Amino acid sequence: MNTSTSTVTAREAAEVAAANASGRQPIVFVHGLWLLHSSWDAWKAHVEERGYAAVAVDWPGDESSVESARANPGTLAGTSVRDVADHVQEVIEGLDRKPVVIGHSFGGLLVQILAGRGLAAGTVSIDPAPSQGVLPLPYSSLKGAFPVLGNPLNYGRTVTLTFEEFRFGFANAVSEDEARDLYTSFHTPAPGCPLFQAATANLNPWARTKAAKKNPDRGPLLVVTGEEDNIVPFALANAAYRKQRRNRHHATEIVEIPGVGHSLVIDSHWREVAEAALDFLGRHGLGA
Repeated sequence: MNTSTSTVTAREAAEVAAANASGRQPIVFVHGLWLLHSSWDAWKAHVEERGYAAVAVDWPGDESSVESARANPGTLAGTSVRDVADHVQEVIEGLDRKPVVIGHSFGGLLVQILAGRGLAAGTVSIDPAPSQGVLPLPYSSLKGAFPVLGNPLNYGRTVTLTFEEFRFGFANAVSEDEARDLYTSFHTPAPGCPLFQAATANLNPWARTKAAKKNPDRGPLLVVTGEEDNIVPFALANAAYRKQRRNRHHATEIVEIPGVGHSLVIDSHWREVAEAALDFLGRHGLGA
C-alpha cells in the first residue's frame, strides 16, 4: 500500500524497528472498540518471553493513554474500518517478516481483513465483530451495540459506555469488583462508525467489513470465542469460522474458552486465551 503521508506513530515505528532487529517472528496485536494498544501489554510481555517480537498497533487518532483518551473523547470521531485496516497494513509493511496477527472484537474482524489481503503468516481472531456475510443477529449482540446504534448521529461521533453498559457488553462473566477495575483501567471512548458499517454490511456489496476468505496467501486462522460473551456470542463467532473454513489452502479452527465473556483478553482469564492462541501457532509451524 502506498501512502503519501505516513500514519505510523513514533511508538509503533519503534516497536517495528525492535521486531526487525530481533529477527524473531513478529506478532501484531490489534485492539477493538473501547480499548487502546495498552490493553495488550500483558500479552506482549508473555509472547516476548516465549520468543516472539510484539507490536501493538493504534487506531488512527488513538490517544497514547487511557487518561488522555478520556480527556479528549472526540479524536476517533468518524474513524472507519477501512481507516484502521489501511493503517495496520502500513505498520505491517514496515516489518521484515510476515507477522502473525492477533485481534480482539473489531480487532478480530480487522485481522481477518488483513489476512484476506495476504498480509498475515497466521491469524488469531478473538470474539470477532461480524464481517460481511456473517448473518446471525443474537439479541445480546443487538443489546450490546445499542448504546451506539440507538442514535444514528453516533455514526460520526465517539461513544463512551456507562459502567452498566460495559458490564453487560464486556465484563458480564467476572466479579463486580473486577468489572469495575477493568472499566477504570481500560475503557475509553470509541468511534460509532465501525458498528454502523458492520450493522449494514449485508445490505452493501461494497461493504468495508468484507474479508476475503479464500485467498491462498491467507495462512492458518483460529477463531476464539468466549462461552459467556454477550457482544459476540458463539453463534456469531461460529458463523465467522464457517465462512473462513471455505479457504481450502490453510487450516481454519475454532476454540471456545469456557466461562469467559468479551473482556477475555484483559481480564483474569487472559493467559488461558493467550495459551490457546500460542498452541495453535505452534501446531501450524508458527512457533517462536
